[in-house]
Amino acid sequence: MTAEAPLAPALSYGRLMPVTVHFDDLDALGLLHNARYPLLVERAWTELWHDEGVRFEGDWVAAGDACNAVKELRIGYEAPVTRPGAYAVHLWLDRLGTTGLTYGFRFCSADGAVTYARGSRVLVRLDAGTLRPAPWSETFRAAARELLRPAG
Repeated sequence: MTAEAPLAPALSYGRLMPVTVHFDDLDALGLLHNARYPLLVERAWTELWHDEGVRFEGDWVAAGDACNAVKELRIGYEAPVTRPGAYAVHLWLDRLGTTGLTYGFRFCSADGAVTYARGSRVLVRLDAGTLRPAPWSETFRAAARELLRPAG
């Protein structure tokens, strides 16, 4: 008789994006440095939006929906990451407004079963010329709706 690995929890919303923790991401105690969590989450979001055609390639005007700024970041740490290797970030949207959005995230094990940190971030879409809030494009909004967490 062989033991079977437990199944990863099924995601009912959002996407699970793989990330890698490297040795140099760890602090002097051998823990993932607290400042690396937001960086790894940002890399996961960048990959997700890149897959949807939203990217910055050096021209802010041409960047469209990629021209945005962080208004707020909140993160809580639940368990230490103690070694390099494969992990994941579970990403979703909590709110999609006209010019802003709020996304949630969990930094977790590669299969999504263990949560190490969770948080949220508020982004505002900017007009490249004025740096004032601007509406998300309909193409972006359509892709973003697929990531909305169900109410309740």
